[in-house]
Amino acid sequence: MNILHVNATDISGGAARAAYRIYRSLVEHGATHGLESQMRVINRQSDDPSVIGGGIQQSRLWSRIHPRLTALICRGFRTGNPVLHSFAWPSSGLGTDLSMRFQRGECDLVHLHWIGFSTLSIEEIGRLPMPLVWTLHDQWAFCGAEHYTSPPLPGETASSDERFAKGYSPASRPAHEAGPDLNRRTWLRKQRTWRRPAGKPMQLVCPSHWLADCARRSTLMGDWPIKVIPNPIDLNVWAPCDQAQARALLGLPADRPLVLFGAMGGTTDPRKGADLLLEALQRLRTQVAGTPLERLELVVFGQSRPAQPPDLGFPIHYSGRLHDDLSLRLLYTAADVFVIPSRQDNLPNTGLEAHACGTPVVAFRTGGLVDIVDDRITGALAEPFDPGSLAAAIRWVLEDPQRRRQLGAAARQRAERLWDPARVAGFYAEVYGEALERAAQKSSSTFPLR
Repeated sequence: MNILHVNATDISGGAARAAYRIYRSLVEHGATHGLESQMRVINRQSDDPSVIGGGIQQSRLWSRIHPRLTALICRGFRTGNPVLHSFAWPSSGLGTDLSMRFQRGECDLVHLHWIGFSTLSIEEIGRLPMPLVWTLHDQWAFCGAEHYTSPPLPGETASSDERFAKGYSPASRPAHEAGPDLNRRTWLRKQRTWRRPAGKPMQLVCPSHWLADCARRSTLMGDWPIKVIPNPIDLNVWAPCDQAQARALLGLPADRPLVLFGAMGGTTDPRKGADLLLEALQRLRTQVAGTPLERLELVVFGQSRPAQPPDLGFPIHYSGRLHDDLSLRLLYTAADVFVIPSRQDNLPNTGLEAHACGTPVVAFRTGGLVDIVDDRITGALAEPFDPGSLAAAIRWVLEDPQRRRQLGAAARQRAERLWDPARVAGFYAEVYGEALERAAQKSSSTFPLR
């Protein structure tokens, strides 16, 4: 069985890295299940020869035209939701390329990943003739143009913006939006194209139970087949190493408790909850005065040092954007705890990486984070979105060195048990087989033998 994975890029961004890790797990372990895989991307950035790069219409001309078309579509549209919005129009030409590969017998099934923005249009997805499996890396597939609903507001424990469950009726439009209702228009295009009578529901895969629950509650995809399969992680690349040596190599203090925080966009993305972490650390500072934890220091990656860094009473080390796995592995190992204070998240790579490196994780009990942290076993979960509860969880991990080491050992064991690439590849092999069988059944029922 030949599988063609499709993503916007191969290694740029969290969703791309997750998609590439799924792809590599199938390259390395798929033969056991009779699978061969290739990856097709618009923007190839790795040197992996099995990744097919380049677009059909992604020329310099297209690169200039597409942003202008997007700006034209968005004219007058205003939203308080800061996440990326993808209208997935006009067609890129990639759909024609994929269809031709299927007709030539180069693939039996297409596995879609993150395809918003300019990878495939909504209409191109609807026209694809082959069996489809789609791993959702965010909420875009069943939402309008937004890749995530608005994050929870202060005082909320979950987002109140759930138009995906209400069919994007005009009455469900949130107060923070104005102008043309582009989210509704985008959702209606998906409904028309993906639910047409001749169409067939594709197989959905969600890396977290939270995202699967959202998809099942959605008006668009609630009755589609959905499986939960976690993302894999290379347990040889991401593995514990000597903490003292890691700190020495990174120039971090050898004898201070270190709290690590990191995210693409650093402290600028409200979904990542940096403000909640800063408030938690300010509370923690007063709680640990006169104890060994008053020597605590914070390490931030994903952002360079700002012109006016916050005053926490703790020293802050900024590592900037790191582009190699070794540096990140050293950072995870150097830290005593890794904090993910996100208001919304699917199954962040950073949590899997930290656990694989034997580092306890503290996070809010929300989204896909509960799939990563086994509370009080591999880290600690705080009540959403309470900075005081987050501070208490961080302190609980740090205040007992022996317990912290036990948490780290259990974190590594959890990574080995749940996110092993061979295990994940086996789950996908089952999904591919079911998708092909379902397609064959539909074909025979549409064209019965006489």
